[in-house]
Amino acid sequence: MVGSRGERIVSGLWTLAVSRIIFPLHERLKGHDSVSRLHALEDSQWWTRERLESDRMQRLRDFLCGIAADVPYYRDAFARLGLDPRGVSSTEDLARFPLLSKRDIRASLDNMRSERAGKLKRYNTGGSSGEPLTFYMGKDRISHDVAAKWRATRWWGVDVGDPEFVVWGSPVELGTQDRLRSVRDWLFRSELLPAFEMSETNLDRFVERIRVRRPTMLFGYPSSLSRIAEHARRRGVDLRGVGVLVAFVTSEKLYDHQRTTIEQAFGCPVANGYGGRDAGFIAHQCPHGQMHLSAEDIIVEVIDAEGRQLPPGQSGEIVVTHLATFEFPFLRYRTGDVGTLSADPCTCGRGLPVLREIEGRSTDFVVAADGTVMHGLALIYVLREAQGIERFKIIQETRKHTRVLIVTGPGFSEKSREAIAAGLARRLGEGVRIDIDVVEGIAPEKSGKYRYVVSHVEAASRHA
Repeated sequence: MVGSRGERIVSGLWTLAVSRIIFPLHERLKGHDSVSRLHALEDSQWWTRERLESDRMQRLRDFLCGIAADVPYYRDAFARLGLDPRGVSSTEDLARFPLLSKRDIRASLDNMRSERAGKLKRYNTGGSSGEPLTFYMGKDRISHDVAAKWRATRWWGVDVGDPEFVVWGSPVELGTQDRLRSVRDWLFRSELLPAFEMSETNLDRFVERIRVRRPTMLFGYPSSLSRIAEHARRRGVDLRGVGVLVAFVTSEKLYDHQRTTIEQAFGCPVANGYGGRDAGFIAHQCPHGQMHLSAEDIIVEVIDAEGRQLPPGQSGEIVVTHLATFEFPFLRYRTGDVGTLSADPCTCGRGLPVLREIEGRSTDFVVAADGTVMHGLALIYVLREAQGIERFKIIQETRKHTRVLIVTGPGFSEKSREAIAAGLARRLGEGVRIDIDVVEGIAPEKSGKYRYVVSHVEAASRHA
């Protein structure tokens, strides 16, 4: 039995206080309307598909008309192409509108901002696609993403304020552990474990923290959680009784063997999530096993290589329109991910459409010269911070030799090359040979998928 009855009652009361009082106050002070959005989303998820689609089309027309009037980039584009947003009546009509790539945003960053925008917050993607991106979010967008994630969390019987361990690696999270952030995490009972360094020592520490702190939920990369789970198994540590009710995974492709490893180690289900800083909180798995789209504010299209919309059941590139991005629009944004929509509803009864399959988004681990195992994103962030890098691929040939292929753009210089070499050396070890090659382009794998961190170090040595 996990804890005494009295401890469980106290824990439940704390969760209630956080979810009903402390977190709503936190969001209000930040100027977010996440709480009212949560209530609206928890109502609309049970609407019929017809009602959801009717409401969404009205929001889409409002969104398109708004950005046509107030966003220089789209005002010019719509005028040039002769597009009238008022005539949009279905998702199929979106095919007339231009696709948006990371390159487009980088080239027109200032013109992407609405002339009516309030204060916007600057964000960077991690660059796991090989194309790091700078963009902006307004409070409306942030409120939606918080509420959509909050709703999906509650599907699994857990809530904000329940004890959680977050296994993550973004500098946004790891670089802001000041006193205010520490107090907030203490109040919300959220503890961050760095995903970049999966050494034996750190894995021992992670397993012990989980065993002692007994979190109700886990959140992190599937590769990182599965490594912790596998490490606990090798050490003979049984984590099934610590009280984890669900493990939320995101930011990478979830493989079947990872799901099995995590579920067996913690004795809980794994809830897959799909989204990103740029495209937003797109889809999340419900307890019935289906990946529901956050359809109230998110429209997902699947397109072929020529940009044509594909019907449910056919695989293609996922393109996202986020209707809560008036201030910095994401209209038909190309994610670079491959997936398939489903025509069938979920048996849970929610009217939210289903994303049947997601491919790609897989990032390898790499091994430092001293044997330390690190999440591949530890290297990706070095490239992201360097000036003038448009695309890249990191290939770890051996522990002593890593190659980097880069496609350069404006701003690249010898200092950029030196910064990359120095940053990788700090992570991989000063004795590692790092070759940096400037190339015209980077080809995909034979499968057609892109991999941006590839390690040829034997898997067995990663556990040494």
